[in-house]
Amino acid sequence: MKIQTKYFNEVTISETDIITFPNGILGFPDEKKFIGLDIPDNPAFLVLQSINDPNIAFIVIPPHQLYQDYELKIDDATLELLEIESEHDVTLLSIVTLKENFTDSTINLQAPIIVNLNKKLAKQYVTNHKNHSIQAPLAPKQEEGA
Repeated sequence: MKIQTKYFNEVTISETDIITFPNGILGFPDEKKFIGLDIPDNPAFLVLQSINDPNIAFIVIPPHQLYQDYELKIDDATLELLEIESEHDVTLLSIVTLKENFTDSTINLQAPIIVNLNKKLAKQYVTNHKNHSIQAPLAPKQEEGA
């Protein structure tokens, strides 16, 4: 099927690659169908594109690529909603907030997107973890003298 996108104009996608958010995404409760699109020449980031509204698209990155010690405890209700049977079913994505100066861009570690890769189900999950920032730097701070 063909869809219009925010960053790539019209693209052809496979319906089997569509990720369903049963509860929508924060701020977009009615947007339930998305597709992950690769960004040419940038394997770290993806575009999470609504298949219904070309203007709704998020730049995302797996948080572990930037924060190797990032941990998340998923509650039982979310495990059930996303039909997660094993941690191997899951990938995490964090939404990137792009700034005019790219080095000032941030990622949201407080509300990652949990994706069950096998079932193509996802949820944006608010952690309320005091060490997870809504605006974590894209480049984690280095220790002084490191």
